[in-house]
Amino acid sequence: MTTVFEIPVKTVSEANSRDHWRQRARRTKANRKAAYLIAPPHPLPVVVHMTRISAGTLDDDNLRGALKAVRDGIADRLGLQDDSDPRVRFEYDQRVGRRGYHAIRVRYEPMAAEDT
Repeated sequence: MTTVFEIPVKTVSEANSRDHWRQRARRTKANRKAAYLIAPPHPLPVVVHMTRISAGTLDDDNLRGALKAVRDGIADRLGLQDDSDPRVRFEYDQRVGRRGYHAIRVRYEPMAAEDT
């Protein structure tokens, strides 16, 4: 069963951010909490495909860093102690959206038997 939902958060490249540490920590906590509250539970094993929607794009390593808090929130919702659990695979993508619209579109798909 495939499940699709959106988490309305603004993500930024934390590696390139020059924000004060407290502002960064607040943003990280808010994004993780939003992901936890919005993400539905899903049986494992699962592939979690996250697509960042924003007016700008990031290179692949900054994309992963920008989505780290969302990934952690989803892992919390799935009941994982560690987001590197082999029963879940995270995939990343991005697309350009209209100016002022920021969200993460998440798709859960059952993991194929040969992937486990």
